[in-house]
Amino acid sequence: LLHPVLDPVRGLRTKRRVSHVYAMEVPRHPRPLLITDAGINVAPTLADKRDIVQNAIDLAHALGIELPRVAILAAVETVSPTIASTLDAAALCKMADRGQITGGLLDGPLAFDNAVTDDVHDRLGPQTPGNGSAVAGHADILVVPDLETGTMLVQQLVSLADADAAGIVLGARVPIILSTGS
Repeated sequence: LLHPVLDPVRGLRTKRRVSHVYAMEVPRHPRPLLITDAGINVAPTLADKRDIVQNAIDLAHALGIELPRVAILAAVETVSPTIASTLDAAALCKMADRGQITGGLLDGPLAFDNAVTDDVHDRLGPQTPGNGSAVAGHADILVVPDLETGTMLVQQLVSLADADAAGIVLGARVPIILSTGS
């Protein structure tokens, strides 16, 4: 399906990177979650992630979320030179500070639990990374480091938390709905 979309001559490409977002309804979570990119970009570069984040923010706006909270996920919540996802998270947040990503509130690196759980700071104490963050515990958008991480996260939410998922391709001239096959 995507080969004709991505055709450089007759396709539907724009200047922005094409990306995928899962819109998730998780029964015990108070609001929908947008998870990106778990469908197209296998190992996105920092430049790719900038477009992936902007695409997700634009979708959130279209869904009525005025200022989406964007959690850039990583395994740990401190920037580590040995963990590339933490470096990308810090760079993406700085890009947002400088106006290279607009329309959302970014924070990262954040671990999954700190991104989506309100009480994680109460359980772990005031020194928890992310404390004082407007995103931690309230994320609307979860940006995963790579396709494998995103796919596993979506599958876990569907399998263990009875979540519903709908996938959409963004960054083309028209939105494209993809079937999850599950």
